[in-house]
Amino acid sequence: MILSDTDIKRLLDTGELVIEPLHEDTIRENGVDLRFSGYIGKVGKKIVFEPGSTDPDEVFEEVYVDEYVINPGEFIILSTLEYVKLSESLMGFINLRSSFARLGLILSPTIVDAGFEGNLTVGLYSSTLPVKISRGTRFLHLVFGRLGSKSSNPYSGRYRGVRGLAKPFTIK
Repeated sequence: MILSDTDIKRLLDTGELVIEPLHEDTIRENGVDLRFSGYIGKVGKKIVFEPGSTDPDEVFEEVYVDEYVINPGEFIILSTLEYVKLSESLMGFINLRSSFARLGLILSPTIVDAGFEGNLTVGLYSSTLPVKISRGTRFLHLVFGRLGSKSSNPYSGRYRGVRGLAKPFTIK
């Protein structure tokens, strides 16, 4: 079941869902809009990434910006300003706000697992136009789903509790 704004407000009141900071325009009809934090991971070197052996710091350069122009053909990772915490019975689907999608930006498909908490980091690719994104801009839409029952194995991975940009860990 996809949750409405009424459901989201109730979950925030009970603590099953935490979003900090929570702005007046965060809660939407059937999800929440999240803002760009200013943290970006740019692909800095053209090397072959070998899962299990390449250090992500050899590939990604982390920068903090007030604004950034994503050029056609460029891939970056970026994080949300908001820290989110989901209970064991909630999950989320991250989508790019349609205004950005209409400009040719493409978001890597991303799910927020039940029990996750932290700033969200997503991959973003520009297909056709240079597009400027500014710190504080609402750029993601997070839609919540209620699980049929609490997860018996909520998220406890390496990205749990991360604040700021979460570079990819070495994949094993």
